[in-house]
Amino acid sequence: MSETTGNNLVTVATYPEPASAQVALSALEAAGISGFLQGENANGLIPVAFTARLLVRAEDEAAALEVLGAQDASLEEVTAAELAGEHVADSDLVE
Repeated sequence: MSETTGNNLVTVATYPEPASAQVALSALEAAGISGFLQGENANGLIPVAFTARLLVRAEDEAAALEVLGAQDASLEEVTAAELAGEHVADSDLVE
C-alpha cells in the first residue's frame, strides 16, 4: 500500500478523518518513528473530498507498518470485547 514520494518518503496509511490520522501519528511518534500528515487540513474542510496521508521515511516503512498493525489489532480486540459486552483493561492489551 505504500507510495513513494520524490523526497524518499512513503505513504504508510491513509485516513478519511483527521482524528484517526492524528492517533496513528501519535502511535508512531511514541515508538520513536518520525512522520507527518499530508492533506489533514484539507480533509478537515471537505472530508468527503480528501484523505489524510501518513508519511514516513522510506527506511522507517517496515517499522511503521508494524506499529500501525499492532495498533489496529489492539483496536479490534477492544471492539470485539465491547460488542460482547466485556470490559477490557489497558493491561490486557499489552503483550
